[in-house]
Amino acid sequence: MANEEKMRMPHTLNLDNDGNLKLTGVIDVTNFDENIVSLETSRGMLSVKGENLHVEGLSLEKGELTLTGTVNAMEYDDNLMNRGGIFARLFG
Repeated sequence: MANEEKMRMPHTLNLDNDGNLKLTGVIDVTNFDENIVSLETSRGMLSVKGENLHVEGLSLEKGELTLTGTVNAMEYDDNLMNRGGIFARLFG
């Protein structure tokens, strides 16, 4: 999949009551340990912080990642989020 196509993939986060975090729009996992997972998504860089984090499933071809553990925070890199929505990027 071309990089431009990857940047247009839909990005979703779904955190359930059991501590399972399912993400779509994942392009790459850049760093991982039990306390932080850093990944590149179609919306930019995302850091998932917590305790006892484990990757239960990863498919970069499909852009999907499943984590288990205690998620305490999810933070996007401000640089991408400040660019605004799709219209701001197209016409801004």
